[in-house]
Amino acid sequence: MFNNIWIWILAIIVLVLCILLAKYSPKLIGFLGENNTKDALKGLPKDKYKIINNILIKINGYTHQIDHIIVSQYGIFCIETKQYNGFIIGSKWDKNWTRIVGKNSYPYENPIRQNYGHVKTLCELLNMDESKIYNIVCIPSGAKLRIKHDGELVRYDTIVDKILSYNDIVINNVDEIVDIINKNNITGMTIRKEHIENIRNNLNNS
Repeated sequence: MFNNIWIWILAIIVLVLCILLAKYSPKLIGFLGENNTKDALKGLPKDKYKIINNILIKINGYTHQIDHIIVSQYGIFCIETKQYNGFIIGSKWDKNWTRIVGKNSYPYENPIRQNYGHVKTLCELLNMDESKIYNIVCIPSGAKLRIKHDGELVRYDTIVDKILSYNDIVINNVDEIVDIINKNNITGMTIRKEHIENIRNNLNNS
């Protein structure tokens, strides 16, 4: 009798852990991916590159969450981080990419295209030409990639080299730009929760 009780308790614990894992593992994976990129970006010279993390901006009634923005005299780097595993195929022009894990395949939104929307948002916010804002998608996992792109896609261990490869001075008001972004960054949890809920609703309706 005593052993049966412990078996039931153990089964309940395992069930609860499975439910929690299914619910929160995507958030945890995403959090770890963003942290890997955030740590890598610390390798940039602090006197030349200003790093702003986890930005939420509202333009024309729509909110846009950007993982990282780097502001420098060499341009603005708009960075989207994705923590993907498996075999990924697609191109920068596709609406969706395909992730293959074993015998299963999963379509998901093309992050280069998604981040281009963030670039356009920054263009409007800063009243700046698109040529000064660079679209970078960082995939810090060990995923195998077969993606046709024009240099937008990097790993977390190459992202600093990618940013440092831009050496033409195109911006002369770095501090002003950082100030504009910070002033427009929505920090209130209510709107941030609404943004996440809107994303979930869009995914469920797609």
